[in-house]
Amino acid sequence: MNSLDPQLLQLAIATPLVAALIIAAGLPKRFSTKLAAVAFTLPALIALWLWWDFPAAGGAGYQYLTNVDTGLGDFGIHLKLGLNGIALPMFVLAAIVGFAAGIYALRSGAERLKLYLLLLLVMHGGLLGVFASVDVFFFYFFHELALIPTFIMVGIWGGRDRNYAAMKMTIYLTIGAMLSLLGLIAIYVYSGANSFDLIELKRAVAEQGIHGPSQNTIFGLLMFGFGILVSLWPLHTWAPLGYGAAPSSAAMLHAGVLKKFGLYGLIQIALPLLPEGAAHWAWKLALLAGLGNVLVIGLVTIAQRDLKQMLGYSSVMHMGYCFLGIACLSTVGSGGVVLLMVAHGLSVALLFLLATSIHHRTHTFDLTEMGGLAQKTPVLAAFFVAASMASIGLPGFANFWGELTVFVALWKFSPWITAVAIAGVVISAIYGLRAVARVFFGQPSEQLQRVMAQHPPSDLDWPERLPALVLLAALLFIGFYPRSLSQSVDQALSRPTVVSDHTVTFHR
Repeated sequence: MNSLDPQLLQLAIATPLVAALIIAAGLPKRFSTKLAAVAFTLPALIALWLWWDFPAAGGAGYQYLTNVDTGLGDFGIHLKLGLNGIALPMFVLAAIVGFAAGIYALRSGAERLKLYLLLLLVMHGGLLGVFASVDVFFFYFFHELALIPTFIMVGIWGGRDRNYAAMKMTIYLTIGAMLSLLGLIAIYVYSGANSFDLIELKRAVAEQGIHGPSQNTIFGLLMFGFGILVSLWPLHTWAPLGYGAAPSSAAMLHAGVLKKFGLYGLIQIALPLLPEGAAHWAWKLALLAGLGNVLVIGLVTIAQRDLKQMLGYSSVMHMGYCFLGIACLSTVGSGGVVLLMVAHGLSVALLFLLATSIHHRTHTFDLTEMGGLAQKTPVLAAFFVAASMASIGLPGFANFWGELTVFVALWKFSPWITAVAIAGVVISAIYGLRAVARVFFGQPSEQLQRVMAQHPPSDLDWPERLPALVLLAALLFIGFYPRSLSQSVDQALSRPTVVSDHTVTFHR
């Protein structure tokens, strides 16, 4: 490991936050956009370097550890940063999607662009901090830092029903955050570690354990708290509405990255510290995710006629696969969830970007009014077809490996729930291919024909192509070389979880 790598990790998190402060201090607009471009790009370059360097740094346990004194040491709170095999893929996801969302925002022409970029930079910095935090307090703090700009951006730049969407998101996500906070505080109290440091928490739990009934209660708080944040059925209704109203870059970052906070918390914190509680709730979680997220929401997605709403419901549906992988309580299942989180984050961010590009050319999200764009915008059509195939889980894309790994683990857990999950792939194919057919190959409505006659649609320009290319390239790279992520994930998950006087190792 290079001695500068820990400082690079800090620099990646600090850059967007410092840039946001400089813009807030009154930097002129023309300099603000240049500074924002640097602040979105630098973390992506650092993340790619750390991804490349991670195996050489050791690849097991936490690497690039730094500890910044916050003056809160008496309360067991330290700004401790580092990456292990689970955090690394999520940190890379946050950096790549943040870069794509930022570059797309720079050419968005949004009103009050300086404020728009400022909020997006705060959101980006918070997301990077979430996955780099070893201290559970700052893990939660950075999430809240990233969440607040979402509400503001939906309320100011959102589309239809933005005020209602912002209010509903605020209520649901605040409740989810409070339940999660209670669960995290309970771990701190019952572990006896007197520290929020995750490494110290695991060591304390290994020495004295957490009593079984307490584990059940704490895991339940985390499951429902994180579940609301991830959109676990039936606590999901904020998500499609919020994504439908959110401006594109905010939707890309929230659906692609911030939504993974809860799943990451369950895998990184809840499963290793509360294995008995996880076993108690596993079947309940599987039923909610399998029957609710995958089957019910999948059928609801088919019924959608609004492109952006369809993508919102599709995102909720695919979170069901992640919850199912967690319910398996296995290394294979959790590893598949990490792969699927990265893949889904990349593909859904790409789809939201392309959906907005389609709207710019058709002035509608109504699928029944679209058609015939393939001849006029072939590059846009190619990107959308590729993104749709990735979302469905076609081999060659990262999503395939995530879903396949979850299905393999799920078969050992329950064959009939596996059948429900596989039925979800068919459902995904139905609404995904139907959207492709209607937008690009169907007969355009008379209204759209008039719009295209007055304003002939142009194909994607380079400010649109660049972020789309970055996201698609990442999907293909991981799809053809999944070991680039799975090796570090497997090393992190294969380490046994020690509870009290016995060792609990999730089956492979």
